[in-house]
Amino acid sequence: MFNKIKSFFNREQNLLIHITAAILVIIFGIYFNLSISEWILVFFAISLVLISELINSSIELAVDLYTTKFNSLAMVAKDTAAAAVVISAFTAAFIGLYVFLPKVLNLLN
Repeated sequence: MFNKIKSFFNREQNLLIHITAAILVIIFGIYFNLSISEWILVFFAISLVLISELINSSIELAVDLYTTKFNSLAMVAKDTAAAAVVISAFTAAFIGLYVFLPKVLNLLN
């Protein structure tokens, strides 16, 4: 089982990056003692990005399984799925700024 998980993360390095970022965000959330509503926002943002990345990976693998030759529709499918990840990552970043920026600024003052 762990070999399959390791294999998956070796193949899907972007997911590993997102999970690492999620762990760091959770650590910062514990440090800053987030409220329940802030935790809900943070977990929503984390879930949004991870779900988007998993769907993107699934679409890319399905397209690769279907064709090994260049196909403009295959490229559009992959690019659209990747764009969904980028949009979800920007959404998560804005949520992160909303939640953490006041706390960081308060810490610096």
